[in-house]
Amino acid sequence: MKIEIWSDIACPFCYIGKHRLEIALERFEHKEDVKISFRSFQLDPYAKKNTGMDIHQVSSSKHGIPYEKAKQWNNQLAQQAREIGLDYHFDTLIPTNSYDAIRLSYFAEEKGKMKEMMERLMKAYLVDSLDIGDHATLAGLAGEIGLNEKEALDALAGDRYSENIARDRADGLKIGIQGVPFFIVNDKYTITGAQSSETFLEILQKVWKEDYDNAMTKENKSEPSSDEYCSDGTCKLG
Repeated sequence: MKIEIWSDIACPFCYIGKHRLEIALERFEHKEDVKISFRSFQLDPYAKKNTGMDIHQVSSSKHGIPYEKAKQWNNQLAQQAREIGLDYHFDTLIPTNSYDAIRLSYFAEEKGKMKEMMERLMKAYLVDSLDIGDHATLAGLAGEIGLNEKEALDALAGDRYSENIARDRADGLKIGIQGVPFFIVNDKYTITGAQSSETFLEILQKVWKEDYDNAMTKENKSEPSSDEYCSDGTCKLG
């Protein structure tokens, strides 16, 4: 079974959705047969670095709502994260452009460590309040998962992997992605938003039954499915 995860490192729903999927996989009897891959979908390519603003100010300005309302919304989101063991720190989070962090994830993919890199980058941004727009910080995170820090810095110094980001965004828009997280299972079943772990498990079991237990023919497997699961737990395009 293949699961493709489309996400943005700077999207708080994406870390929640990824974690809920992982919780579901721990309960899925065929988890050893699941292969996960990551695709990038940057929500705000024009986000600035070093804004001098906290995330509540950024949310307030972006959505045209009062500062206290933005803070209340972020606090509610942090509560959702705590329920699955993720300790978001919005008050100290450093808003920045996720472009370089995403490029680093593709560097890690070349080394066979994209899964570990995505986890570390999301935690760094949402939990550890690190500046994921800073190259030295990013290289240090690469070192933490066993990659060469100097090689990571060299990769970030130019514009390597920019074509990966552009390709993924174009592919995502082509298939109709409007927000993340977005999951594609076996190239045909789509799951939108940070679903509950129970919903993820239900979908995994359904897909397994339809695609494997029923021994569908190769021709049938190539047919698109109309099944789609949606949720409000999605970061939308800015």
